[in-house]
Amino acid sequence: MNRRFGSVRARATLGATCVVAVALLAAGTAVLLSLRSSLTGQADGQAERSARTVAAQLALGTPYDRLSSLDDDERVVQVVDAHGAQVAATEDLERISGAGTRVASSGEDEDTGDDPSEEPGEDPVEPAGGDAGEKASGAPGEDAGDGAGEAAGGGGLDDDPGEDPLAPGEVGDETRSGDGSATVDGDTADYRFAAVDVRDPKKGLLTVYAGASLAAERSAVRTALTVLLIGFPLLLAVVAGVTWLVTRRALRPVEDIRRELAAITAAAELTRRVPEPDTHDEVARLARTTNETLTALETSVERRRRFVADASHELRSPIASLRTQLEVGLAHPGLLDVAGAVEDTVRLQRLAADLLLLARLDAGEGPVAGARVDLAALAREEAAGRPDVEVEMEADVTVAVEADAGRSASGRSVSGEPVSPESLSESAAPECAASERSPLEVAGSRGQLGRVLANLLDNAHRHARSAVTVTVRRADGQAVVEVADDGDGVPEADRERIFERFVRLDDARGRDDGGAGLGLAIARDVAVRHGGTLTVRETPTGGALFELRLPTA
Repeated sequence: MNRRFGSVRARATLGATCVVAVALLAAGTAVLLSLRSSLTGQADGQAERSARTVAAQLALGTPYDRLSSLDDDERVVQVVDAHGAQVAATEDLERISGAGTRVASSGEDEDTGDDPSEEPGEDPVEPAGGDAGEKASGAPGEDAGDGAGEAAGGGGLDDDPGEDPLAPGEVGDETRSGDGSATVDGDTADYRFAAVDVRDPKKGLLTVYAGASLAAERSAVRTALTVLLIGFPLLLAVVAGVTWLVTRRALRPVEDIRRELAAITAAAELTRRVPEPDTHDEVARLARTTNETLTALETSVERRRRFVADASHELRSPIASLRTQLEVGLAHPGLLDVAGAVEDTVRLQRLAADLLLLARLDAGEGPVAGARVDLAALAREEAAGRPDVEVEMEADVTVAVEADAGRSASGRSVSGEPVSPESLSESAAPECAASERSPLEVAGSRGQLGRVLANLLDNAHRHARSAVTVTVRRADGQAVVEVADDGDGVPEADRERIFERFVRLDDARGRDDGGAGLGLAIARDVAVRHGGTLTVRETPTGGALFELRLPTA
């Protein structure tokens, strides 16, 4: 069963067919019931009109043999007295059920109204389903479930007008209706009977039963039922066929997308794309999203390939240099450049650490939930906590760390690298204390954010002429760290490219003076992982200003 209806097309067709079938069944039932009710209502009207016509004639004293409707082939009429004895009936009427009495059999005498004093006990006609006395004792409005009514299956009429007799020549206002059957000239058929009471000036209280044939109603219902039984399966077959074809046409682009994706997977060709339907529906949006996913996947794979190639190239150079130095030292111990070997080893260590951090970032490593970092204090630590260098070294670089409102947290002169906290000016101590009392906290990893600040400071120190300024402030609900230098700046065309991996703009930023081109790429990746941004622009003096923005905790 699951395999047979495993496709969306089969399930959609089955579902649509079942829904339409239930709707058609409900509609067909409603139509049949409405048709039957309407035709039964028409029969009630016909029977009532016939009964009241005969009752009006009886009220006027018309003789029984001159009553109208007694020779109507479409309707049957029976007139009974208060005891249930028949006094008049339709010609050729042999038996009637459900109307309160039965017609006299052949050879029995029918009352023609010539002898008004005839007693009920002398009438040879016997009430159907019981004697006349039982019939006369019925309550007003009671269904003909007793006496003759039981013979008709409980669908007969009550022929007792009640305790309040009518005046001579008066026709009762109440009309009682019910189902019954009648046998006319040997043919038995179903009728809808109406009963009306009338007081004959001569015979007293009489009840007129008039029946309208239900043959037309039964025939119409049977015809409608036959049409429904034939038409419904055909209509369901049409619905199923149309649903099947429409669903197949609608799902054809999905199958094309699946087939193309299977081919892309088998051939490992990420440059291919799935076909996009020329529509604006869900399938077209699915195709566009799939192509966007393929584009992102292709970019990611290409980026990894380039990363592996660049990493291999960057690792090959220091390894080859270190191997050469070791081989020379092995052959000529006196020529071993120990300092150069250590430098190459440190360079390899830093490159391996950068590659490992990038791998963790690509794997989705993010900040620890709930961790908070004081960004102002972290900036001071990164600016002041670097290894001490000789003051006599070449180009002096002044590093000024400024906290909120642009306050200078430290001003010091170093050569090549920032110096230790011992070289801080004593005048900056009050500013540092004020900053510590008003921390600027962000949510994130202290180690990763420290790495961002260290990379920015290294980059600024490498390209500054004389000064590097670090500013920490609060703006628009964000913590902002600005690292500015007074160097040559970054050309506008390269302000995004420098954040790519293994990118060095010129020879001055080459392998001898700088790193492997991973510092800014790592800084931006960490900033994005922390919900922030890292951009670069030009300072008023023409240098580079890197701006790190992070949401405050």
